[in-house]
Amino acid sequence: MLRTIFMIGLFAVLGLIALRFVFGILPGLIGLFIGLALFALKIAAIGFLIYLVIRVLSPDTARRLREKWSGPAV
Repeated sequence: MLRTIFMIGLFAVLGLIALRFVFGILPGLIGLFIGLALFALKIAAIGFLIYLVIRVLSPDTARRLREKWSGPAV
């Protein structure tokens, strides 16, 4: 399974390199990917801060949220 994931990644990188040579659009794609990654990190940070506030103000609610998303603690 890990080999398959690496092969897909390798083909994706090779495809992007080919696109750069054919169309010259790789710099624009890299900027788009970086922008999307930064947006995802901002959303994750906001979610973490909300969870942290809930955990401080209402530990029982935080426990229920954690169990809902990751299963019961052992």
